[in-house]
Amino acid sequence: MAGVATVQRVTGWWIPFLHTVFASTAFLGALVIGWNLYYFKIVKNEHYGYPQEWFPSVSATIGDRYQGRSFFQIFIALTSPSRLLLHVFWYVLLARAVPRKAKALFWVGFLRTWTCGGWVYVTSGDDHDVHDIMMILYMLLTVPYMILLVKSCDKSMFTHSARALALNKTRRRWVSALFFGSIPPMIYFFINHKVHKVPGAYTTYAFFEWALIVFDVMFDSLAMVEFKALDLAIIPNKADGLRS
Repeated sequence: MAGVATVQRVTGWWIPFLHTVFASTAFLGALVIGWNLYYFKIVKNEHYGYPQEWFPSVSATIGDRYQGRSFFQIFIALTSPSRLLLHVFWYVLLARAVPRKAKALFWVGFLRTWTCGGWVYVTSGDDHDVHDIMMILYMLLTVPYMILLVKSCDKSMFTHSARALALNKTRRRWVSALFFGSIPPMIYFFINHKVHKVPGAYTTYAFFEWALIVFDVMFDSLAMVEFKALDLAIIPNKADGLRS
């Protein structure tokens, strides 16, 4: 609205930045808590414990004990606003150039966020099947999410630097390739643990599982480049909305 002063304005860069900070704090904080308070309990599985298994899986770290679980769930809850705004801002950036892809990206991202809540708040200790199903759905939805974003991220109508967009698109290709490349060995070592009961296989599986988390958070953090082109502003809806 012309002539109306902005109450508050925040650059869009803060949205992926806060998402990265809160998500990283949630996972790393839960890992530090578990490592220091109940290390031997979270590295133990149905077949082996320490020293055969010496590094905890993501599920054990974020869900098996209340101290780490509570810390993790609080910070993941703080991540939710910025995560949802990520999808809104991507839609705004892409809707004019690639409207169909922008809509598809928004809904895939929204469903992906919903399934994330499924495996975050239904832990493996609460219901192992629901936790695993939500995790699998999350990973399946990550495939179209990353592909759509890699194909569309340089179509922004508002970002001024074409070179910066192209460079960031290359970064996304590498991060998504690392994400998808980590899945086959993760499955391989999980089968070795679950079916063949190989000592230490679950620890190796855990490293690949943690790698997926790192690449996932890293992928969304790259939006800091594109989101500099947009601001989130609070504007009164009437010219006399502010009083001196």
